[in-house]
Amino acid sequence: MSLLELQVPAEATGARLDRFLAERLQGHSRSAIQRLISEGAVLVNGAPRRASHALMAGNRVSVALPEPVSQSVQQPSLSILYEDANLLVVDKPAGLVVHPGAGVSGVTLASALVAMRPDLARAGMDPSRPGIVHRLDRDTSGLVLVARNAAVLAALQGQFRRRQVDKRYLAVVHGVPARSSAAIEAPLGRDPHHRERMAVSAEGREARSEYTVLKRFEGATLVMVKLVTGRTHQIRVHMAAIGLPVVGDRTYAPGRDTMGAHRQMLHAHQLRITHPVTGEEMHWVAPVPEDMQALLELLEAQAAR
Repeated sequence: MSLLELQVPAEATGARLDRFLAERLQGHSRSAIQRLISEGAVLVNGAPRRASHALMAGNRVSVALPEPVSQSVQQPSLSILYEDANLLVVDKPAGLVVHPGAGVSGVTLASALVAMRPDLARAGMDPSRPGIVHRLDRDTSGLVLVARNAAVLAALQGQFRRRQVDKRYLAVVHGVPARSSAAIEAPLGRDPHHRERMAVSAEGREARSEYTVLKRFEGATLVMVKLVTGRTHQIRVHMAAIGLPVVGDRTYAPGRDTMGAHRQMLHAHQLRITHPVTGEEMHWVAPVPEDMQALLELLEAQAAR
């Protein structure tokens, strides 16, 4: 991570923060700069600001830029579940960050993808996110969709915006719900007291999750969750909000028994899209990861006693 320090000259008074940086950071698109701002990697006089923040002469602007990953760095091998000339689908392992960001550099899913498929470096406007259509949290495993060129990237992002993508996750949660299925509608926004967390907030963005019970155990449940919207940490926050936090989630279930889990038991299990070139309906399923399967077997054994 490198730190860039800038001082706002008099002639830039009143300029938007994102535009000011776009003129000074060569090789970084405005969307990439806005992403850095939203992730807290940009500070004005030591405090985070919005992309639209109007600067004043003499303001100090600090930017934490992720270092480019050396090609000599050992990159992890990835499980590619599908690949054609336009897109590919990866089964991301838990513990791997999707792309560089505030406080994150080095080996990521993005760097591993470019090491395997160098053409992906040209798949989007932001080289730090080569063709990656959507993201998963570091400790969430499962399906990630990757475009192989800019046109396919834009088309797939459009499907996500229009909610034409069917995304379903497996989660092991604390507690046993009485209902076999339910929808959770609760707006989500940044937690005002913990900026790295999200929270249910009346001022937040619309968010809807739909869960179905697959298996009840003693004190825990395996559920399938369909994301209707795709907000940051949505499943983790929504399930915690109804008293069913994800097992192993140290952010939204602090102090709860992890049941031996070393990460949140959340897995992007199924993904359905319309192929942006052929128009064919595509559907992928990522196998249950070993750590989640081990927990389910433990819960099964406990229930059988």
